[in-house]
Amino acid sequence: MSNNLIMKAEVFPPVISQRLLSLDFMRGFIMVLLALESTGLYENLSDASQGTLFNSFIQQFFHHPWHGLHFWDLIQPGFMFMAGVSMAYSLRKQKQQEYTWSTSFKKTLKRCAWLFFWGVLDYAVRKTGLSFELWDVLTQLSFTTLVAFLIFEWSSAAQISFCIFLLLLTEVLYRFTNIPNFNQPFVDQHNFGNYVDLILMNKINRDGWVAINCIPTAVHTIAGALTGKLFLSNNQKKIKPLLMWAILCLIIGYGLDVVNITPIIKRIATTAFTLASLGWCLLALAFCYWWIDMHNHKKYLWLFLVVGMNSLFIYLFFEIVGQRWFNGYITAITGGLMQMIHTPDALSAIISPLCIFVLEWGLCYFLYKKKIFFKL
Repeated sequence: MSNNLIMKAEVFPPVISQRLLSLDFMRGFIMVLLALESTGLYENLSDASQGTLFNSFIQQFFHHPWHGLHFWDLIQPGFMFMAGVSMAYSLRKQKQQEYTWSTSFKKTLKRCAWLFFWGVLDYAVRKTGLSFELWDVLTQLSFTTLVAFLIFEWSSAAQISFCIFLLLLTEVLYRFTNIPNFNQPFVDQHNFGNYVDLILMNKINRDGWVAINCIPTAVHTIAGALTGKLFLSNNQKKIKPLLMWAILCLIIGYGLDVVNITPIIKRIATTAFTLASLGWCLLALAFCYWWIDMHNHKKYLWLFLVVGMNSLFIYLFFEIVGQRWFNGYITAITGGLMQMIHTPDALSAIISPLCIFVLEWGLCYFLYKKKIFFKL
């Protein structure tokens, strides 16, 4: 294939035994959850379970409206954290191949440019015309990846200090800029992030998301890169430092919220949220590493690996193709067939999204069997 293609299909055998399986599993697990969300399954389950205890559980698969933390609020931090871990492995491979820093920088810069492009394109095409928005996770990741790369060779202490600087910068920008009508740090539609969005995009996100989330969430990617370095090091005690940092981040993150210094708000990635979510990411990877890589529990792991190893492809597929055509097409077919056999509407609303997901998973499995992996 030509190198000028937007995405290059790399054909190589997946040597599973040489990979960090816990990372592949976490990536696949997150992509499976995102794929299920894109089918509308969680919304249908929420509608069908109104007034039941199960409805409280399914609400964890939606973002918290504002001040608080749901399970679903950890998905993007996990995505960006794992990108940092993967970066450490990628840069080690490049170093083994005798890449110069300049060559690695150009490669990273090109990847970030494509991430930015796809992130903007994801929301660009609307029924009302073209739109320019910077809220997509890929757009955010393009910034955090570049930042993490630029400081990758710094000492761990220097990188941690830089993370603290990013969090303090976020606090200063929200608390002390005092822009008229945008001088309420933690109030939706009236904070500094909303003001920046007006400058960048001439619009404010009605759900409260802001583009400058990429500043504090760069901490997730930097922390991921540091974690990747830990796994690649000769340090035999890998679980203990992960747990220590996880507990520290959770204590500070939730502590800031409890004592009313900085609330946990995912939509503007407050310092409290960034630290609390990072703590959960570190705990999750520590557990997966202990369970999968250390204790060799690999049964059914491939169900997630086939998705995780083509994460970029499946994300773009269900975000662009799925949302705009595939989901509606498959729902029309399955809905029509179930209507013929008089399937209850509530059951049909659950089966149709599952059919969409099975087909998407099957597409990933086909690529996996053909040993085709799409990367930027």
